[in-house]
Amino acid sequence: MAWVYLAVAGLFECAWAIGIKYTDGFTKPLPTVLTLTAMAISLWLLSVAMKTIPIGTAYAVWTGIGAVGVAILGMLLFDESKDILRIFCLLLIISGIVGLKLVSSNTTGT
Repeated sequence: MAWVYLAVAGLFECAWAIGIKYTDGFTKPLPTVLTLTAMAISLWLLSVAMKTIPIGTAYAVWTGIGAVGVAILGMLLFDESKDILRIFCLLLIISGIVGLKLVSSNTTGT
């Protein structure tokens, strides 16, 4: 269950990172409240996952999900570069996330 919490925490990390763009420097109330809520949920779920997943693994996976998710959303929402080399680099991050999960499968957080 810890890995599910970690994955959801990573998704909320994507939400708050994208949300920051919409807060306009935290001057727009609704996007600011939603972004701060997503931050709190993301960090809380990360902390729950870290009860059983090693801290280095959990943090790397959490930031990896966030980095890949925000990069993909940037391509879709903000017309950021879809260069093949950029996509390849994102695949490298994904392979690192999968690798960390595979080598951590013998922890109690599986």
